[in-house]
Amino acid sequence: MENRRLILVTNDDGYASKGMAAAIEVARGFGRVVVVAPETTQSGMSQAITMYNPLYLRRIRQEEELEVYAFSGTPVDCVKMAFDYLLREERVDLVISGINHGSNSAVNVLYSGTMGAAIEGSFYGCPAIGLSLDDHAADADFEASVLYGRRIVGDVLAGGVPLPLCLNVNVPVGKPDELRGIRLCRQNRGFWREEFYRHEDPRGREYFWLTGEFVNMEPEATDTDEWALAHGYVSVVPVQTDMTDYARLRELRGVFGVGPAEKPAKS
Repeated sequence: MENRRLILVTNDDGYASKGMAAAIEVARGFGRVVVVAPETTQSGMSQAITMYNPLYLRRIRQEEELEVYAFSGTPVDCVKMAFDYLLREERVDLVISGINHGSNSAVNVLYSGTMGAAIEGSFYGCPAIGLSLDDHAADADFEASVLYGRRIVGDVLAGGVPLPLCLNVNVPVGKPDELRGIRLCRQNRGFWREEFYRHEDPRGREYFWLTGEFVNMEPEATDTDEWALAHGYVSVVPVQTDMTDYARLRELRGVFGVGPAEKPAKS
């Protein structure tokens, strides 16, 4: 039955974040929801896993069609715990990661714990969606994120899209009636130019805060997620894990004198 779909929800901001409450709101309209999310903020953890420390799981909340667990690991640890332990005898229909406080557009997809969890979920043979709001404020308004999240989840669960499927969805700031709709995009090419600010603590020991500025390498391109967000659209980017540079692979055949499937000759 449709209302018995099983939706796994996780994030990188922690189980108690405002974005998690919004993600649960998105998921509950589509079936039974199980949340496995970090105890504390795990932003920037990407695909990190915990290998040398014990991990602790505790149930926070249980009610009809909803269970919430806090896990001491990373976002990817949370997904692994759900699939390989808590839900190993069940079929998960969808993974939702988010709703993140802050955009995960462009190169942020590589650093993001939110997207790390979504990508991990897609490895288990079900669709996965990373949801992010382009607002870092603690009191961020998730109304539009919930509305568009529901629409995108509904479309994905309706079927017709081959697996594996992982979507990086970013929502601009604004009320629902202020946004211009959904735009399918590619990932913007850009990078972060970091700076470390040096300070001293009361004992004279130096410490550093990392900050930085995003550098958009193609500000005029109109088919990217950065352009969509800047112009009031919800950006949807399908994500793949094959990071092979196929164009460069062809170019390098001449440099090394071998084809992609050939082994170098023995000297």
